[in-house]
Amino acid sequence: MSDPVLAIDNLTLALPAYADRPLAVENISLSIRSGETLCVVGESGSGKSMIAHAVMGLLPEAVKPTGGSIRLVGRDLLLLDAKAMQDVRGREIGMIFQEPMTSLNPVMRVGQQIVETFEAHRMLDGTKRARRAIELLDEVGLPDPKRIARAYPHELSGGQRQRVMIAMALALEPKLLIADEPTTALDVTTQAQILELIDRLRRQHGTAVLFITHDFGVVAEIADRIAVLQQGVLVEEGTGDEIFSRPRHDYTRRLLAAVPSLKPPERPKAPPRAPVLVVEKLEKVYRKRSFFSMGREVRAADQVSFTLAKGETLGLVGESGSGKSTVGRCCLRLIEPDSGAVELGGLRFSELSQAALRPHRRKIQMIFQDPFASLNPRQTVGRIIAAGPIAYGVPHAEALEKARQLLDLVALSPNAIDRYPHEFSGGQRQRIGIARALALEPDVLVADEAVSALDVSVQAQILALIKELQERLGLAILFVTHDLRVAAQICHRIAVMQRGRIVETGETAALFAAPQHEYTRQLLAAVPGGRRFGAH
Repeated sequence: MSDPVLAIDNLTLALPAYADRPLAVENISLSIRSGETLCVVGESGSGKSMIAHAVMGLLPEAVKPTGGSIRLVGRDLLLLDAKAMQDVRGREIGMIFQEPMTSLNPVMRVGQQIVETFEAHRMLDGTKRARRAIELLDEVGLPDPKRIARAYPHELSGGQRQRVMIAMALALEPKLLIADEPTTALDVTTQAQILELIDRLRRQHGTAVLFITHDFGVVAEIADRIAVLQQGVLVEEGTGDEIFSRPRHDYTRRLLAAVPSLKPPERPKAPPRAPVLVVEKLEKVYRKRSFFSMGREVRAADQVSFTLAKGETLGLVGESGSGKSTVGRCCLRLIEPDSGAVELGGLRFSELSQAALRPHRRKIQMIFQDPFASLNPRQTVGRIIAAGPIAYGVPHAEALEKARQLLDLVALSPNAIDRYPHEFSGGQRQRIGIARALALEPDVLVADEAVSALDVSVQAQILALIKELQERLGLAILFVTHDLRVAAQICHRIAVMQRGRIVETGETAALFAAPQHEYTRQLLAAVPGGRRFGAH
């Protein structure tokens, strides 16, 4: 058997004194051979990304290796200086990051960014570099690679940007490819394409792949071997079949149990109820124009109609760009629709002037995808939650007392009221976002990808919390998501969107069991790990 491309032996990384534990990872030993994919899984804070950054020589300044070795084809990377590691990165190790938009230079054309990789390592001459950049864009399956090479990152979709990142990571044909949550923010069909692409390139080039993820559906699709991390400790390692069929550690079993199934739970048939939200023939068109061209139109919402009753959850599902988030924001009047009507509790919400709208905004509230970006970092949690009631005339002391009650409702300590958002984990921040949305006692909640950035165990907790709050408060929920497993577990009905139109609507169990539209069948077939987690 060949020697491993990457061999990590008893690696220990120390955290700074102010951290919540002394070590990021402790005595970790892992290896990957040529053409093999090792998936490292675990909850947020388990240390999996720290391992990747240690291999790349990109650890935060406050995190120090205190023991062990990281050998790439026999050479210990921990003994190399900064200049030597700079030569290793790109040439011998490529990395695909979770969010390509923040990894790509927004003011440089993508082709030039790939060319820059060759320039940094003094490889090829000018014309060959440009030609090779286009060949790489073609190799990762991008349409019209010459046009893509001239485009800026903001002109590409999320899936296209991720393909550009893969092209850059593979440009110098590295021996090791590190993929750090590369599909987390992508819809199921784009996710399936990216996973197939990484797997195909691995087989073609014999690249060793270190794949970091919290999504066991993704793991089921691509892993040769799996390493499970908990709080910086390797608790279990084995082949995909061993981990999925015969997990030995209780933590692994808990992670697997938390993965949402594609099989919807049995629900008693609810009696007919009057709708609290009615959307009729909603239209929203985005027009992109430039000085040199007529531009183009994107119909983000095209004759969209649906109803939502008290105590019901309607899932809006579809790929990125299908228009589902636009519809949710039009319902809130965060985006003004071009035509159509939104009726909220019998009131023509979409026809109100801005002045008339203000007293009624409290009836419909939003839970955002990224709680950290939507919470003011300079305000305490109590002030954030109390801001809405205070704006509607509730006395300051009463609003803060209500904030304490809401924190208790979402299973956070009332003492959290005096802390700031950065002092909480991602799951805790999402609970704060839910508490803020409930502060005005709304009739309707719009949840826009509210759990997509969370690991499976935290995701399960937030979904259970949303269900419990709905049963207790009778909330109507419009749940916008690209994750069909999550939709299966929380939604009573599903509306499938494609290119701005609803192509199929139905009770969740019936729609998943016998989808009528070809696009719905494609979405269900593309769910990563569907065969292991309850696909039909």
